[in-house]
Amino acid sequence: MLRLPIELEIGLRYTRSKRRKTVGKRDGFLSFISGISTAGIALGVAALIVVLSVMNGFQKEVRDRMLSVLSHVEITAPDGLANWEPIALRVAKEPHVLGVAPMVSSQGLLSRDSIMRGVAIRGVLPSEEGKVSDLPQQFVVGNIDDLQPGSFGVALGAQLASIVGAQVGDRINLIVPESDITPAGAMPRMRALQVLGIVDSGHYEYDSSLAIMHWKDAAALLRLQNPTGLRVKVDDMQRAPEVAADLAQVVPQA
Repeated sequence: MLRLPIELEIGLRYTRSKRRKTVGKRDGFLSFISGISTAGIALGVAALIVVLSVMNGFQKEVRDRMLSVLSHVEITAPDGLANWEPIALRVAKEPHVLGVAPMVSSQGLLSRDSIMRGVAIRGVLPSEEGKVSDLPQQFVVGNIDDLQPGSFGVALGAQLASIVGAQVGDRINLIVPESDITPAGAMPRMRALQVLGIVDSGHYEYDSSLAIMHWKDAAALLRLQNPTGLRVKVDDMQRAPEVAADLAQVVPQA
């Protein structure tokens, strides 16, 4: 006779007690209680599995949307990363690195008519940005290639464009923290920009504050000769801290 696995046999004995003539009612009641208990446990486990699945899916969606704008690793040098091109080539050869792109990162104040809004300025290299983020695919109006050096064009997050009432073709003013010394004293550095695109990442925090330019135009506004760092994409996000530690040895000046 084929014997059941010990776990299954114990479970069946517990949930299906044998009826005996002397205490049949008692055994039947115990079987009923055992069945209710088992069904309750099964329902609880099923609910837990469903909730965990929903939460994991939500967490993955939020993470993917954030990383579609952000990079896994950033190498920063606030005063500019000199000789960044050979450094980028060297970083690209490191294990687990999928892509490298230059960036300029700063803060500024966007104004249009009487509306003013603080923004995160991001300078990118259009030809390389697709290697480290999904930004090129997130243009709902215009194209990332429209951001050419010297054009002083800007792409705005969808929510930011709505807040300031800007559309493609409009001109807006960008004020950066640095100031210019004039006969009248220190004056904030300001530049008129033309809106060339609208970006929708699906993440409100970024879409309401992001102003994207060609890195050379952003650097010119900040009086920099080089990008302020490199953005790096790796093959496994969980390896990002390990890769960042390795890159710190490759680029000690950052």
